[in-house]
Amino acid sequence: SLIALTSSAEPLRVGSKRFTESYILGEIIVSAAGDAIHRPGLGNTGILFAALKAGSIDLYPEYTGTIAKEIVRLEGNPGIEALNRALAPMGLAAAVPLGFNNSYALAMREERAQALGVRTLSDLAKRPALKFGLSQEFIGRADGWPGLKAAYKLPFATPSGLDHGLAYEAIAAGKIEVMDIYTTDAKIERFGLRVLEDDRKFFPRYDAVLLYRLDVPQRFSGAWRALQKLEGRITERTMIRLNAAAELQGRSFAEAAAL
Repeated sequence: SLIALTSSAEPLRVGSKRFTESYILGEIIVSAAGDAIHRPGLGNTGILFAALKAGSIDLYPEYTGTIAKEIVRLEGNPGIEALNRALAPMGLAAAVPLGFNNSYALAMREERAQALGVRTLSDLAKRPALKFGLSQEFIGRADGWPGLKAAYKLPFATPSGLDHGLAYEAIAAGKIEVMDIYTTDAKIERFGLRVLEDDRKFFPRYDAVLLYRLDVPQRFSGAWRALQKLEGRITERTMIRLNAAAELQGRSFAEAAAL
């Protein structure tokens, strides 16, 4: 029918959020899909979700923990089937787990952690003099500082918020000893940080997936088949390397995506 012809003539529109990893994933998706355009750096979760529901984009890279906490508001650590049951009434679904988990974590400089014998998050409670430097977002999120402090009974006052980039400089200079990180941050290795083990499994998993409109597999069947081949292709190590190419080696997001 004529309608089917005109609809499939449009390119797939891929959105991304305003941070390095999301830009890079957007570029990887567009290049894998073939006939697609990238609308990069549209904003935060709320903005991307609204654009997806309104149909101004067709899909974007998202994380299971964020879908659970901020979009469908499910407790605990729901799997992709549970997420999809909750997304279906909105006309959306999640699929194609890319192969890595980008969760929150706390980190210390390796030598400092070693000197104090801190390996796990539980160990922090035994060191009440530690100086924390946490990002504003981490302090404000339920799955961040408030929940973590309660789960581990941490004897620390809430520190004042610090820009994520500046926290790395501060920990390198010894001004702070503990900071929040994302587990695929480019700077973990460069700054010699030890990622503390979440021994009580407080942080949910944030597996990278494609969040898409339910009509995408029909409307863009060729592109969708190509995108399914991305499943399991990007490990945490790979993602750290791609983030580092953009953030530390000055490559463009498209160049990093091609590595």
